[in-house]
Amino acid sequence: MPGSPPNPRSSSRRTTPSARVGPRDAGAVAVNPSRWDVVIVGAGIVGAAIAEALAGTDRSVLVLDRSRGFTGATGRGMGHLVALDGSPPQLELCRLSLDLWRRKKWREAVQWNPAGTLWVAESNEDLDVARAKKAALAAGGVDSDLVTAAELRRLEPLLAEDLAGGLLVPSDAIVYPPAAACQLLEDAAQKGAKIDLGATVTQVGGGRVRLARGEDFFSRHVVIAAGWESSHLVQDLARGLRVLPKKGELGITWRSPLHVRHQLVELGYMRSTHASSGDSVAFNAQPRPDGQTLIGSTRSLSDSTRRVDPKRFARMMERAVRFLPFLSRQSLVRCWSGFRPATADHLPLIGPHPRDPTLLFATGHEGLGITQSLGTARLIADHIGGRSLAMDWTPFLPGRIPEGSDHE
Repeated sequence: MPGSPPNPRSSSRRTTPSARVGPRDAGAVAVNPSRWDVVIVGAGIVGAAIAEALAGTDRSVLVLDRSRGFTGATGRGMGHLVALDGSPPQLELCRLSLDLWRRKKWREAVQWNPAGTLWVAESNEDLDVARAKKAALAAGGVDSDLVTAAELRRLEPLLAEDLAGGLLVPSDAIVYPPAAACQLLEDAAQKGAKIDLGATVTQVGGGRVRLARGEDFFSRHVVIAAGWESSHLVQDLARGLRVLPKKGELGITWRSPLHVRHQLVELGYMRSTHASSGDSVAFNAQPRPDGQTLIGSTRSLSDSTRRVDPKRFARMMERAVRFLPFLSRQSLVRCWSGFRPATADHLPLIGPHPRDPTLLFATGHEGLGITQSLGTARLIADHIGGRSLAMDWTPFLPGRIPEGSDHE
């Protein structure tokens, strides 16, 4: 993969787990070190959230990850906390998660920014999309405001002057994902979870987790939160549902006195998100705390390389300049690529394996993993704890597609 995305945080603030959550030196050790109540495979934002939700109970919790930093989607995404209306279940999970995000007390540590989302209409046809989006959000309990062309220019003076208007969702927010995941892991460790980084899992199933270094762990519940690599851990996941790596690219500018105020997204974004083949680009821009602008985004299911594709990236930047002309005069400090964990029906996999109840999935969130991490963790914790679920997770259950069906 290209060089890691730039860290906009000052050097005095950590964005990778500290020694307190390093291999074998954090959290409570089970009475039998090979037996745990819950083993979580994956220490990205979703796995970290599940660990934090389960730690501090009467259950022993172990988190395993082959990386010692956030090298997957958590370390390479935008950190946009968004109520997305792709479908009613998707929106409900977003809303549950956003409510949980707002209750967190460590906002400064994760660079919390209640900027809201400004969905931008390029044309009158896009304004029709904005009205439909407003209605869908309202049905899901999310407030939003239609914005005229004049109001759009007042809210974001740097936007192109010929845009038609937009839709403002003031309750959306922004976080810095590596810092958020780091905070969740540290909170989990302080409450008794053990975090083992640098531990490569090679096989799971039947309540057993095997590591490349030869160890076996046994657990009542094994949670797979390994992003797009989840398919490699459970081979028969490919028979019916697969987690697909959907490539994306981002770029970030140098610091500048010119910067946007909201998370900006074009209203054609959902067409890009739901593209089932080929490459697509859509305008997406995020203000960073130090005056940088984070620019996206691209999507590709056909490109499995780890390098930034220059043609696709150029298309993305052309789209960005169309909405934010000032970017044509800005220099990029870096660009990078990453892979979103996607499913063919655009819904995450959350819940037990249909034939192995010891296996629980928490993956396939595509571009909503940061937003939906806390809600996903709540559902997994409710299930393991034997409580009523915070919402109906039927649409997300791994067994929703008949086994053996062609679901690519």
